[in-house]
Amino acid sequence: MTTTFSTPGRILFGPGRIQELKTVLGEIACHRPMIVTDPGIRASGTLDTVLGILGGAGVRASAFSGVQADPPEAVVSEAVARALAEGADGVVGIGGGSSLDTAKLVALFARSPQPFAQAYGVGRAQGPRLPLVLAPTTAGTGSEVTPIAVVTTPTLEKQGIVAAQLLPDVAILDPDLTLSLPPHVTAATGIDAMVHAIESYTSKLLKNPISDALAVQGLRLLHGNLLKAVSHGDDRQAREAMLLGSMMAGMAFANAPVAAVHALAYPLGTRFHLPHGLTNALVLAPVLEFNAEACAGLYAELAAAVVPGAAGLGRDQASRAFIADLQHLIGSAGLSLRLRDHGVPESILPVLASEAVKIERLMRNNPRPVSVEDALRLYRKAW
Repeated sequence: MTTTFSTPGRILFGPGRIQELKTVLGEIACHRPMIVTDPGIRASGTLDTVLGILGGAGVRASAFSGVQADPPEAVVSEAVARALAEGADGVVGIGGGSSLDTAKLVALFARSPQPFAQAYGVGRAQGPRLPLVLAPTTAGTGSEVTPIAVVTTPTLEKQGIVAAQLLPDVAILDPDLTLSLPPHVTAATGIDAMVHAIESYTSKLLKNPISDALAVQGLRLLHGNLLKAVSHGDDRQAREAMLLGSMMAGMAFANAPVAAVHALAYPLGTRFHLPHGLTNALVLAPVLEFNAEACAGLYAELAAAVVPGAAGLGRDQASRAFIADLQHLIGSAGLSLRLRDHGVPESILPVLASEAVKIERLMRNNPRPVSVEDALRLYRKAW
């Protein structure tokens, strides 16, 4: 067996670690950072807090707070232009996955003249990047530990740039930054992280023992603390466990990539502007049931880790218990599981199916091949 595993060079984890940002920037030779974030982080006061940390230490920082969900190319280009105009010599991404993905690409394209279209795919991005620090405010995407950034093209396709340069120099995971997350966002991002763990564990092409170990432990933390974090947002122990679990799941899928759940989720997010974690939750059970034919044994192993009593069941029975448990957990977290409840008309399902199977970067990792007809059946089951 041969395995290659990549992750950020340094991770700071724990309450209050964002206070160390100035020191971190000095260590990576960044003296004029640009903070990349979204309007929600600005409105919450988190951006002002971070600017205060840096300003009080004599660091001249600028900020771009125009990140949009599922960031369009135009928004990324605007942020790159701002970084160049400000003379930024480094980038700090603070926020959810869209902010962190945008920050990665600002750091890259501020140094590389490569057009977007030439960078899409795996290992196609060229050139160096600016120094990069990422600090998540959600426990979900794991973007702070992945070499992946997802962008919405002008034709409303979700395209991924996967390159080693997108791993940050330092990831700062401060659970205090997640305390203000509302319940529905906590639920959706938490389910997203759980899907990362599950799909990594069953990834067809790059499954490996390091990712497996991280996926199982990450899933344990997420599964055991999701409802606590949703119901009691000020539970610091639950928030810490969720952030740690999300990071572990992120490390896992950065090296053993996700598959059909994400591929089917992407068109829903792009066309209907639904949160990414929610779209994963909507198609999760149908895809798991479809894949069970190929990986019931793996689902049984995950069931043994998180479902009480599952360790004593047979393979197929444990696999079914795992899927049922996840459906119950998602429902208990307050998420509706029908596409129709989120404004998705039945007439669009064939279009979604056609778009999903084109996402070969993800579909090729699925443990079972997915045809257009299969994808349509899965959407109809979720509808």
